[in-house]
Amino acid sequence: MSALPVLAKLLIVSTDELLGEPTKKTNGKRGPTSKLQQQMERVNRLPRSKQKFVIEMIDTVIQQAAH
Repeated sequence: MSALPVLAKLLIVSTDELLGEPTKKTNGKRGPTSKLQQQMERVNRLPRSKQKFVIEMIDTVIQQAAH
């Protein structure tokens, strides 16, 4: 099971946004990118093996927070 949909839901972004794909902004607002979004963009530029490691860490934190 891919962690991307779970992560996208948690972060309230689309999976395209997580992957750095261009998306249409529905509200037309522009402004500074949030720190979380900047971090996700950095993760997106990592090699796949490191991306997987980061996602696994996030999954672990989310699972622990849910208990």
